[in-house]
Amino acid sequence: MPNVFGSPHKGNGTRHEQVVFCQDEASGLRAIIAIYSTALGPALGGTRFYPYGSEDEALADVLNLSQGMAYKNAIAGLDLGGGKAVIIGDPATGKSEALLRAYGRFVQSLGGRYYTACDVGTFSEDMDVIARESRYVTGRTVAHGGAGDSSVLTAFGVFQGMRAAAETVWGSPTLRGRRVGVEGAGKVGHRLVEHLVEDGAEVVLCDVSEAAIERVRSRHPDVEVVADNAALIASGLDVYAPCALGGSLDDATVPALSAAIVCGAANNQLAHPGIEKALADRGVLYAPDYVVNAGGVIQVADEIGGFDFERARARAAGIYDTTLRIFALAAEEGVPPAVAADRLAERRMTDIGRLRGILL
Repeated sequence: MPNVFGSPHKGNGTRHEQVVFCQDEASGLRAIIAIYSTALGPALGGTRFYPYGSEDEALADVLNLSQGMAYKNAIAGLDLGGGKAVIIGDPATGKSEALLRAYGRFVQSLGGRYYTACDVGTFSEDMDVIARESRYVTGRTVAHGGAGDSSVLTAFGVFQGMRAAAETVWGSPTLRGRRVGVEGAGKVGHRLVEHLVEDGAEVVLCDVSEAAIERVRSRHPDVEVVADNAALIASGLDVYAPCALGGSLDDATVPALSAAIVCGAANNQLAHPGIEKALADRGVLYAPDYVVNAGGVIQVADEIGGFDFERARARAAGIYDTTLRIFALAAEEGVPPAVAADRLAERRMTDIGRLRGILL
């Protein structure tokens, strides 16, 4: 079992504040809520509904994801901490009103320490059901006063990060004429393809779902499709954009990369510590995933105070400047961009979080 009370994964010396196991036998709910940090405010992070192979696997995932949310929210400039939740089960067969409402009761019991939203296996419509039992829900449908699909600004933010990487590598913030490989044509990936095609990029795509591929090809018949991720990486890319599940950058993938830039929407792209150095040693510029994919959390965070799309979009556009700042810091300090991003996030959590010690 993962060591919840053991050493932190990153270098700031902090550990998870709270991990809650939730069960409702009648509905079949088995969930884990992990709060990594509330230094900057209430923890915000989505609920992942996934058929984990074991409780240990689910716990490991929620611990990693919640920590990543703390860093993502900090680097995005939000006054929110980091948390995440997982529901163990197949959303196609196990999701029900009773289960979601039971889960909402557990979220409510935390008294606002944790705000939930959508993630893999959950949607805005699910958040509406959860919100019938909890006030601490965001990412809701437009009909219920929410922002709707957060993939809109997630894809927009990834594109801004990619523009910043292009400027750093090639001197111009455009992907025009560049060959970009997108792994995953799901909620975010297909929207990223839209931005890339509009910018004049040559797009290569792979996905395990034929329906997802066809959705993209019906709008953009010139998009090239390859069989799998191995074929994608081997197809002479300028930019590699992982937009599926995490861990795609591993000891086998990195040596095979021809791309000068890695910038995508997937969480936890680095399979293990040390991959960021391997990328840097090969001269590949890595745009840290939690920096560039923060558009979605910016969108749902804006909803907490009353959603305004243009305000949220303007904030997501700032991912371009944040990414440039991280690349500059990495060059200045002689570290990979992933390390520079962690340092900026940790600095903000420390500098702003200490203000909680001033009694009001």
